[in-house]
Amino acid sequence: MFERFTDEARAVVVHAQAEARELRHHYVGTEHLLLGLLRAAGTGSAVLGQLGIGADDVRSDVTDFIDGSATEAEPVHDDATALRAIGIDLDEVRDRIEAAFGPGALDRPVSRSHLWRRRRCDDGSSGRVPFTPRAKKVLELSLREAVRLRDPHIGTEHVLLGLAREGEGLASRILVERGVTPDDVRRGVALELSRRDQRGRSA
Repeated sequence: MFERFTDEARAVVVHAQAEARELRHHYVGTEHLLLGLLRAAGTGSAVLGQLGIGADDVRSDVTDFIDGSATEAEPVHDDATALRAIGIDLDEVRDRIEAAFGPGALDRPVSRSHLWRRRRCDDGSSGRVPFTPRAKKVLELSLREAVRLRDPHIGTEHVLLGLAREGEGLASRILVERGVTPDDVRRGVALELSRRDQRGRSA
């Protein structure tokens, strides 16, 4: 699917991961995709700006929501559930490791030097941050929006439409609390695309 993303839409995903790391979150949720849209150039950020949505306000809302209540990633209560959410079956991994290295291979003590190296590498400063199921759904819906609009590529406008259509994540709650409905987003995108087409014709 990512090969169909425009450079701007790919930047949204990169910025979303950066936002998650900067906020010290161990996942990319819909709220990080919203922040990624606001950081990336393109139709999505233009529409959000016209609707009065700014990055600083959203970042503040994200912090308030997460400090004051459960996040959309918190239903994941243990490592096995968290890994399943990103497509990894911990039991299957354990079985394969024990088949290759013998029973109890994962239960063997780990040397102090290995733990020290792991701590140095596990500071959240590098590597990819996993997407929550809702964030993955937004990306799938962005593809559907592109198909619906008969666009060959997935742009920032489709990601924004996907966020609006998902309707249950923290990004949707933030938009609604700031007075922006899914219909507002759809109208805003349609208007911006119409303006873009007019500019293309007059160029």
